[in-house]
Amino acid sequence: MSFILGLTGSIGMGKSTTAAMFADAGLPVWDADATVHRLYQPGQPAALTIGQLFPTAIDANGTVNRATLRTLIQDDPSVLDRLNAAVHPLVAADRAAFLAAHEAAEIVLLDVPLLFEIGLDTACDAVAVVSAPPEVQRDRVLSRGAMTEAEFQTILARQLPDAEKRKRATYVIPTTSLEAARQAVKDVLADIRRTKDA
Repeated sequence: MSFILGLTGSIGMGKSTTAAMFADAGLPVWDADATVHRLYQPGQPAALTIGQLFPTAIDANGTVNRATLRTLIQDDPSVLDRLNAAVHPLVAADRAAFLAAHEAAEIVLLDVPLLFEIGLDTACDAVAVVSAPPEVQRDRVLSRGAMTEAEFQTILARQLPDAEKRKRATYVIPTTSLEAARQAVKDVLADIRRTKDA
């Protein structure tokens, strides 16, 4: 039976970079965002469902148009709740298949932005939260150029505050530098192995 480590953190905190460090250390990683991206491809279950709920959010080739979806959510926040209700069960089924496929692994990582918000922390043996100061977070998100300040604030409002995530975490991984994050990843894995073998 694998030790399940949940990885989470608010937008712009360096979660993807940190997840890659765990993958480099040999852990099988299930990435919630990548799963959603795959399910949004033409003919995939989420794309078909979204096509029924929000026809304007589907491009001519059958792909989900994320920019249109973001605009719909910005105009009507209830769209996000309906979207989540449709997509979350599909994502959960994919996650269950991943865990079954890797049950022999010593440690597996579930990379989930809304881990606490959807209650998935209860299915994990430990939770690591990536964290950086608010101004670093904001600069990272807005410098990507893919999001406006208003969109950033909408997403932040739907996420558990960073301070609350840190309070509920088993481990906090500082992402102010790559070196700090890398060392923290090593420390987390060493601690899990120590605890497992105790």
